[in-house]
Amino acid sequence: MTADIRSKLNPLLGGRRRVALFTAGALAAGGIATAGVAALQPGTAAASSHREAPLISGQPQFDNTDLYAFQSPDKKDTTTIVANYIPFEDPAGGPNFYQFSDQAQYDIHIDNDGDARDDYIYRWTFKTHIRNKKSFLYNTGVVTSLDDPDLNVFQTYDVDLFKLKKGYVEKKTRIAKNITAAPSNVGKASMPYYSTLRKQAIKGISGESSVFAGQADDPFFADLRVFDLLYGGDLSEVGDDTLKGYNVNTLAIQVPTKYIRESSKQPIIGIHATTQRLNSSGHYVQVSRLGNPLVNEVVNPLKDKDKFNASDPYDDGQFLKNVTNPELPKLIEGIFKIKAPSEPRKDLVSVFLTGVKGLNQPPYVRAAEELRLNTSIKPTAKPKRLGVLDGDNQGFPNGRRLTDDVLDISLQAVEGELVGSPNDLGDAVDANDKSFEKHFPYVANPAAGSDGPLAKGVSTKSGTNVLNGGAGLISGDDNTVLIASGISGAAGVALIAGGLVWWRSRRSPRGRRALRY
Repeated sequence: MTADIRSKLNPLLGGRRRVALFTAGALAAGGIATAGVAALQPGTAAASSHREAPLISGQPQFDNTDLYAFQSPDKKDTTTIVANYIPFEDPAGGPNFYQFSDQAQYDIHIDNDGDARDDYIYRWTFKTHIRNKKSFLYNTGVVTSLDDPDLNVFQTYDVDLFKLKKGYVEKKTRIAKNITAAPSNVGKASMPYYSTLRKQAIKGISGESSVFAGQADDPFFADLRVFDLLYGGDLSEVGDDTLKGYNVNTLAIQVPTKYIRESSKQPIIGIHATTQRLNSSGHYVQVSRLGNPLVNEVVNPLKDKDKFNASDPYDDGQFLKNVTNPELPKLIEGIFKIKAPSEPRKDLVSVFLTGVKGLNQPPYVRAAEELRLNTSIKPTAKPKRLGVLDGDNQGFPNGRRLTDDVLDISLQAVEGELVGSPNDLGDAVDANDKSFEKHFPYVANPAAGSDGPLAKGVSTKSGTNVLNGGAGLISGDDNTVLIASGISGAAGVALIAGGLVWWRSRRSPRGRRALRY
C-alpha cells in the first residue's frame, strides 16, 4: 500500500465501533464496488448480485450472483476464481433440483493489461443426462458416487480456453471434457456422504490447473432487509444473514498465476464473468455480467440495469455518472442525516473502475468495471474481513476473498472513508454462517434438502431410507413399509405408491420419516 493510501486508511486501523446501517451498505457496496464501472451487474434483493436487474431476475439459471478472485492460500503461485449462479436455491426445492442451463455459455474473462479487452476467456458449457425418463425422481436411491446409477439426473461439462488479442480470438483449446458436476444435495437419506461427491467433482486438468462445477452454500453474507426502506428506516432490521441456508451453483478454476498475468512486472489482472443465452434464432446473447459486487444492484439505476448486463467493460464510460454521482449516499443522508460526500466521486472511480494507484491499478488503464487483483501480493495467514480498509492488502477491493465483508467495505467507502470521512458503517453481519473449506474450491458444502426439523418422535439416529429401482425398502425403528413400484410401471402407479408411503409414515406413531426426493 502506498503512503498516500495508508494515510487515508489510518483512522480505520484502531478499534471500531459497530454501527449497523441499512444495507444501503449493500447498495453502497454495489455503488462502491461497482462504482468503478457504471452500474454493475445483477442483484436486487438478495446477494451481491442476486436478481439485480429486471430481465435477469426471471432467468435464474443465467444469473451470475457473485464473483471472487484471490491468490490460493494453500497452493503457492496459483490464482483461484469462483463464479456463482442461480440465487436463493432452496435446498428442498425438488423434484426438479438446480441445474446449469444446457443453453448457456458461462464465461470468466481475464484482462491482463488494463485495456478493458479480453486476453483470456474460460468457458463452461453443460449437457444434462437422464438415466430413466419414466421416473419423476432426481435420484432413485442412495447416491454414493457421481457415476452411481441411482443418480437419475446429472450434468457433464466441457471447459474451453480462448486466447485473444485486441478482442479477436487467436486460439481455442479444450482444457476439460465430459466432467461430471456435483449434484444438488437432495438430503441425508439420498446422499449420506455428500462430501465424497464434492471431492469426486474436483478435477485436475492440463497445465497444473483444477476445475469444479456443482452446488455450494451461498458464500455471500449480508442482511438484505436494506431494501425495506433501508433497514426499516430506523435500523431496526439488521444483524440477520438473510442468505443463510440458501445454496448457489458454483463454477471454480485454479490456475498457475503465470498463465494468466501479463508478466511478473505487470501482475495486475482484471476479471469479470458473463452468461450468454441461446436465443430462438440460434445465436448466443449476453444476459448477465458481473465484476465487483453490488454494482448493478445499487449503483446503476433501473434504466441502466439491463443495458449494463448486456454491455462490455470497454464501453463502461456510458455508466460513469452512476459512479461519480451515486444515489446511495443521498438516500443515507435523507434517512439517517449522515452528510453525503461531495461530488463528483473521483475516489470511487479510482477504487472501482481503474484500480487504486500503487495497489491494483495497471499502467495505461482504461476505466472499466472489473474485479482487479494484484497477483504479486501474497495471501496473509490471518485475513481481515475489511480487507484494504483494515490494512490487509490481499483483500477487497484488491480481488475478493470469500471472507471479505464486501457490504461493509463498500458502504464505508461510498460514505467517504477514502476522502476524509472515517466511519464504521455496516449491516452487523460479519461472517458467513458456514466455515469455508481449506482447499479448492474453498466454498462450503451446500445445505441439504433434509435440513430442518424432523417428524415428531423421530431421532436423527433412526434407520436409513433406501429406494432401489423396482422395489424400495424404507426402514425406520419398528416401522417397515414395502413400496411396490415396478420400474416399468406408469407414472400414476409411482405417485400412488409414494402417497401410500407418506400416508403410512404419517399414521405410524413410531419411525415416521420425511421423504425428500
